[in-house]
Amino acid sequence: MKVYDRKNVASSLQYGILIEALRKAFGSKINAPERVQHTIKNKNGSDATLLLMPAWKIGEHIGIKIVSVFPENTTQDISAVHANYFLMNANDGKSIAVIDGTELTLRRTACASALAADYLAKKNADTLLMIGTGNLAPHLIKAHCVVRDYSRILIWGRNEEKAERLARSLDIKDKEIMAKNDLKEALNDADTISCATLSQKPLIMGDWIKPGQHLDLVGSFTPDMSEADSKAIAMSKIVVDTYEGALSESGELINALKEGSIKKKHILSDLRELVIGKKNIRNDTNDITLFKSVGTAIEDLAAAQLVIEKNLG
Repeated sequence: MKVYDRKNVASSLQYGILIEALRKAFGSKINAPERVQHTIKNKNGSDATLLLMPAWKIGEHIGIKIVSVFPENTTQDISAVHANYFLMNANDGKSIAVIDGTELTLRRTACASALAADYLAKKNADTLLMIGTGNLAPHLIKAHCVVRDYSRILIWGRNEEKAERLARSLDIKDKEIMAKNDLKEALNDADTISCATLSQKPLIMGDWIKPGQHLDLVGSFTPDMSEADSKAIAMSKIVVDTYEGALSESGELINALKEGSIKKKHILSDLRELVIGKKNIRNDTNDITLFKSVGTAIEDLAAAQLVIEKNLG
């Protein structure tokens, strides 16, 4: 059984290649039951979460990702998310590899958002706003820059020093990159807004949204978490990675449905329907589009298979 560490995964999962692998995966037949989620009491503060995410493709591979999320880690400058991925042969069940699931998760999450943005963001989108300064933020920025030619990248975080540090660390050719301390102003300047936080209170307000924007909401994965208020949700043409996951885990959508701001019919498409051309969402430059990602094991299996492919090649 092979072991692929963070360095192996990073070199194998280049953003452009992974975006195309995910496009292919969402258009194929991968079985991915709803993930199992457990809450774990944490004596150091906020409850932790344990996630189990299986998927398989008949005749190819079986995989499962085990993920832990400890929100309090961010106060100590430690990653909140840790994961490992286990890959097996779908014909005989033999173990093939253990893969660093943390790096895999960061890259597949970012590339799923970029894949959605390829269908939903304006073709001439010029300014990308990143809300959040955690480990996922630089991956989201780089992945989004694959599908749109942004000239400006704005970064906002609760901790201004971290936002400045992230802005300085990014070396992306021909991009103006700057930290912003006024979120409302930054939102007004942006064409695409990517948000990856563990916030339990909305950061993006409907009153601050303008026509033509694309919202990429990545952070929330429990009903108690929310990155945008119900007005922002109701203003948007909504796409989710999977219906089942989003309706059971996305705090933004659950709250908006509970309040009556939207109905289930307002969730217009999942990522698979978008990729295979069954749904066409952005029909006008003034449309406000929204992609809500909670993560799906389809993405994990596709990324794990790509790691194996690249290392065997």
